Amino acid sequence: MKRNEIERLREKVGCQLVLEGAGFSLDMKESTKRAMKFRRGAEIIIVTHAGRGWFDPLSDDKGDVFGLVTALEGCDFVEGCARVAVLCGLQPSESVWRRDDREPKDTASIAEDWKRRQSPWPGSPSWRYLRFQRLLPAFVIRAAIAQNLLREGPYGTMWAAHTDDVGTVCGWEGRGPEWRGFATGGRKILFRLGAGPGTRFCVTEAAIDAMSLAAIEGMRAGTAYVSTGGGWAPATAAALRRLCEAPDVQLVAATDADAQGDAFADRLRQLAEEVSCDFMRLRPPAEDWNEVLKQKENEEEEAENGGRAASSSAASREAAPGDAGP
Repeated sequence: MKRNEIERLREKVGCQLVLEGAGFSLDMKESTKRAMKFRRGAEIIIVTHAGRGWFDPLSDDKGDVFGLVTALEGCDFVEGCARVAVLCGLQPSESVWRRDDREPKDTASIAEDWKRRQSPWPGSPSWRYLRFQRLLPAFVIRAAIAQNLLREGPYGTMWAAHTDDVGTVCGWEGRGPEWRGFATGGRKILFRLGAGPGTRFCVTEAAIDAMSLAAIEGMRAGTAYVSTGGGWAPATAAALRRLCEAPDVQLVAATDADAQGDAFADRLRQLAEEVSCDFMRLRPPAEDWNEVLKQKENEEEEAENGGRAASSSAASREAAPGDAGP
């Protein structure tokens, strides 16, 4: 196949089409215009550059549509070209991403957008979402607000800041009752909850989980509760490495209790080995730490209600007319 033919195929066939043909499906909630997340069981592929590029967030694999075919099919480049050629003329089911096409923002612009938003307050939409839907206790929400980590987003969402090493806001995780995503044009680095210098870093996949684990542990002293936002960007990996290079550090992989979480934990284990720091896998007994927190809160509420019912029953028996003595 001639070079110009290869270039035409690269322009005509998007990675989305290859993935759908291989049994992957688009995760709309976890996708943005510039980074579309496709899943097949525990496997994840992120499609970038308007369908012309891709990468595996759990490994270093990346490339163009030909590299994707060879990676999925285990064939060589020549065979990959032939298989891509067969796909010409087809269209993926999600060939158009229906969101506003916005240019990436610089860090200063992201920081200004952050400053224009209010912090949550008791009774605000994001406070109600965190407190009553996610069951985060008020002391954790207040701690995050005190560290300038939370903002009121639009439509009842909350924003959880990702910052660089000097505390500059570079992006934010957005979560709400019916929406989740990341700041348009922002950079995923780390959400970092925990005051003072820490030597124990608990790494989760979402800011909600980081705050949930903080609630379960009672904001343990010397611990920072960290979220990668579900990604493993170069900036994220570099920030984690810098944290682990400090003396007497323990890196705790507190990622989800599923195949993706275990894969993240393996990457964190490898990082800990590379920098020679202590490592621990802290696997949630439910799907994620927010589910653990919800179960804990529900069990405590049931126990409290059961105790009240038992006390009421005993009081009723004591007051029953037939129980009175002579």
